[in-house]
Amino acid sequence: QEVLGEDKLLAILKERELRIYWGTATTGKPHVAYFVPMSKIADFLKAGCEVTILFADLHAYLDNMKAPWELLELRTRYYEQVIKAMLESIGVPLDRLKFVRGTDYQLSKEYTLDVYRLSSLVTQHDAKKAGAEVVKQVEHPLLSGLLYPGLQALDEEYLKVDAQFGGVDQRKIFTFCEKYLPSLGYAKRVHLMNPMVPGLTGSKMSSSEEDSKIDLLDRKEDVKKKLKKAFCEPGNVENNGVLSFIKHVLFPLKSEFVVLREEKWGGNKTYTDYEALEKDFAEQVVHPGDLKNSVEVALNKLLDPIREKFNSPELKKLSSAAYPNPSKAKPGEKGTKNSEPEEVIPSRLDIRVGKVISVEKHPDADSLYVEKIDVGEAEPRTVVSGLVQFVPREQLQDRLVVLLCNLKPQKMRGVESQGMVLCASSVGEPRQVEPLDPPAGCCAGERVYVEGYEGGEPDEELKPKKKVFEKLQADFRVSEDCVAQWKQRNFLTKLGRVSCKSLKGGTIS
Repeated sequence: QEVLGEDKLLAILKERELRIYWGTATTGKPHVAYFVPMSKIADFLKAGCEVTILFADLHAYLDNMKAPWELLELRTRYYEQVIKAMLESIGVPLDRLKFVRGTDYQLSKEYTLDVYRLSSLVTQHDAKKAGAEVVKQVEHPLLSGLLYPGLQALDEEYLKVDAQFGGVDQRKIFTFCEKYLPSLGYAKRVHLMNPMVPGLTGSKMSSSEEDSKIDLLDRKEDVKKKLKKAFCEPGNVENNGVLSFIKHVLFPLKSEFVVLREEKWGGNKTYTDYEALEKDFAEQVVHPGDLKNSVEVALNKLLDPIREKFNSPELKKLSSAAYPNPSKAKPGEKGTKNSEPEEVIPSRLDIRVGKVISVEKHPDADSLYVEKIDVGEAEPRTVVSGLVQFVPREQLQDRLVVLLCNLKPQKMRGVESQGMVLCASSVGEPRQVEPLDPPAGCCAGERVYVEGYEGGEPDEELKPKKKVFEKLQADFRVSEDCVAQWKQRNFLTKLGRVSCKSLKGGTIS
């Protein structure tokens, strides 16, 4: 998408082949959008470049501890195996690639001294600005996040490359590298950037947002399910994650795309340029259902060799150890007949943005509302809430709320409630209650998570006897600036913080 330092690149190519590196922090599981840089790495090799792939394990830890120290080695091994499997899937010869781990050289005396030298030159403002698009932004940032851009700059020198390749989201880090490396007496490098692929929900495809991405090891039925739910409105080419995936992944790999459809709808059609496909979709010549089915077939062809490789007992074990399921017993723990998850963490809660479609008084209880709430499922949920004396009915109608979705359904005065509207409550008397507010612009069904607990699958249903919600809810609070928090970590959606109108210091239930 963009090149910084093209003149220098052309000058190097007049003398010799380009030495280039691509790095990836070993955090969440790689997903199908990683095929974008992989296809470009294939292009670099075809062009004769010397390519190094860096598994940036230390960066993963520094980025708000996205990879806990005890899992760092396991996740790095997982990344190494899965990236190699991806490259093999698209026919890239591994023998022409060099694979390096960050901690192989980043803990050396020389590198560490350069980190200190750089930290004496870089302002806090520049370090924060450089990492704004890449390093996780939190309300109380750790010092480690400010070190991150400096390490990435030094990697260019210590890997002895001419150029660094990465996503366009890394542009600020790349300009940081160009500014500060010469101040240490090191050469300014060339920077090349690939576009970012929108996720299936329309925003950036992200490891931390489950519905936006397709994991490289997702089963075929999971791929079908996620594509079925993907945003792909007839004729709409804006923020269309399915079309974007064809444009940025499937077309570059195959130079064509086949839309599969029944004869009565015109039969199969092969497109050799993306613009023609986009035009036909915009004019509704191509139906979203046919587009999704065709992507599903093409994607599964790419994923089959990766799934097959990870079907071995050794790699299955590595996968589960590197990314332990928080709703299962920890590896090494002896299970008993009645063993249940011991770890009580916020990612076990299925909290989503909901839109209130209708509000009625409960037929048998004056203090209760019966609401129909859309949470991105085929049918709205019926939810019973004790809000009559606190929130006027017209203030609930059509508003966005925050709904806990995986409590066991229970009848309240004869009406089954399929969720709980989360509200802030005042501490003193008279009691005041305000439903939590998702950020403006959120859509029904969007995941709400606690900062630092973006990964992990929620429990399918919380077991009442284990009181998981009750244990977590004991630490739910509203901050002094009215932000919903668990142990001072914010409730977030992809658009920002969840808040309430005015109940500072209140509880949440």
